[in-house]
Amino acid sequence: MLALLHTSPVHVPVFDALRDQAHPALELRHFVDEDLLARARRDGPDAVAGAVRELIGRAVADGARAVLCTCSTLGGVAEAVGAGAGVPVLRVDRPMAAAAVAAGPRVVVVATVASTLAPTVALIEEEARRAGRPVTVRTRLADGAWVRFEAGDGDGYVREVAAAVDAVTAADADVIVLAQVSMAAARQAATTPVPVLAATGPGLAAAARAAWGGVAGCGHPGPGGRAAG
Repeated sequence: MLALLHTSPVHVPVFDALRDQAHPALELRHFVDEDLLARARRDGPDAVAGAVRELIGRAVADGARAVLCTCSTLGGVAEAVGAGAGVPVLRVDRPMAAAAVAAGPRVVVVATVASTLAPTVALIEEEARRAGRPVTVRTRLADGAWVRFEAGDGDGYVREVAAAVDAVTAADADVIVLAQVSMAAARQAATTPVPVLAATGPGLAAAARAAWGGVAGCGHPGPGGRAAG
């Protein structure tokens, strides 16, 4: 069983669909806490470290063989506090970051929540150091998109994200990174010729391998149905 830690319930059907397509034998259990992201945006990710540790502990007690944090803002916190969990604890965006580094030295990160930018940039720079590759990371915030997400306007949210992505040209970047799993649908909606990476598929694949006892993904396993919390 793989446990997924979400900060929005909209991610549950997305990962269930990905599981059905690529990992049909994998059992998923979803733990949702919307307040975590709100608190992290207000007070910083470290302010919710204790709550994330408790949520991971609940998942492990429930039988999780691995835990995947799908919130990019909290991914680094989850990896850190999950060090003693006894099962691999992964962040969904690490495989995407490794792929971005491999794609070229000029990376543009697009996000809809400002608190996601710094953790995503730090992760890409970490993967670049591991790979021994040079990287220059620039960021772009899709202004106004998150308001649509919070209002439940999924189509409008995707349009706003796609517009921000399409503003990046081949003269600006070798690859574009969508910093949040909620942005994944914009990958198909965008028309830029620059490759666009989303975290959902690669992140779930890495976590599935970890849950089955294989390599957790990218060479960096964290140590370490449905429930709502």
